[in-house]
Amino acid sequence: MKSKNLFFLTFSMIFFVFFTHQTFSQKTYTIVLDPGHGGKDPGNLGNGFIEKEISLKIAIEVGKELEKHDYFKVIFTREEDVFIDLWKRGAIANDAKATLFVSIHCDSHTNDAHGAGTFVLGLRGNKKNFEIAKRENAVIFLEDNYKKKYEGFDSNSAESVIGLSLLQEENLDKSLEIANLIQQNFTKKLHRVDRKVKQDNFQVLRETIMPSVLIELGFLTYKPEGAYLNSINGQVQMGKAIADAIKDYVDHLRLNTVKEEKFNKVNTVINNNKVINNNEVEFKIQIASGKNKIETKPYNFKGLKNIEIEEVEGFFKYYYGVTTNYNEAVESLKTAKSAGYDSAFLVAFKNNEKISITESMKMQ
Repeated sequence: MKSKNLFFLTFSMIFFVFFTHQTFSQKTYTIVLDPGHGGKDPGNLGNGFIEKEISLKIAIEVGKELEKHDYFKVIFTREEDVFIDLWKRGAIANDAKATLFVSIHCDSHTNDAHGAGTFVLGLRGNKKNFEIAKRENAVIFLEDNYKKKYEGFDSNSAESVIGLSLLQEENLDKSLEIANLIQQNFTKKLHRVDRKVKQDNFQVLRETIMPSVLIELGFLTYKPEGAYLNSINGQVQMGKAIADAIKDYVDHLRLNTVKEEKFNKVNTVINNNKVINNNEVEFKIQIASGKNKIETKPYNFKGLKNIEIEEVEGFFKYYYGVTTNYNEAVESLKTAKSAGYDSAFLVAFKNNEKISITESMKMQ
């Protein structure tokens, strides 16, 4: 009996390792690297350092590191000094069905501000964040026929940057995950000053439909930091820090793929010869997300009651209208929008894990 149990245990371990390897090796993860600016748009020129050159060199370093692993496919929005429209940068990622979009920039300021920060798409943050977003979005006006391409969009208007698509919002969690990994590497491994993960409205992120981040490597207007980013050593270090974060993020995705495969195989029970699925889809309306925790009283949420709050990677998310009925969720979405939450959107969960609306509808 012992030998049989030992054989079974050994066989199970070999099967799991083989299954895990097969699952890992079957999928390719496409990473789109977007060196900011280029061509007629040099970016900022603090202390004579040139943003478009630094962002390209560091993006290339990231690509070199990622291409050491055969499960990565790396695509650059530009590999030389050329001007690329913001909409086209997003289109490159969308057409490639990218796993992740990473836009790389350098910051500037009128004082000695310094440090590295990472942004994800979100509603307008504080005034300082909005000024950064305006500077990066201003490149729109260098594009041919920009009025038609970005009809109704004003990079200087807060009102113009609050309409977020469902797909972008669904990807917010993953964007925050990779952003936090990048910041941790900048601050803990390279000891850069931490300007933290923030949400704001960069047009280049609005154009994408996958998890996306925009990195501000540091301030060229702060001479010591500009010199570091302009050096070969600084570019190699920053590039590796970003690549390592991307690898950790993708490894997490790969591990989850294995868990999901195993989970799907065992998450049914046999009862009276019938297969019963233990899972039930739960719908919620996300009405807000931010760094500040707000008491879930109706007066704080325009009269809406029964608000749920969840903390994810330092961000608080607020949900309304929790239900297992899709039609009820649609009505709750209408209620939230009529209360003034124009950017509210529907999300779905299964076993406390977020899933896509498309997947949830299949389950319904």
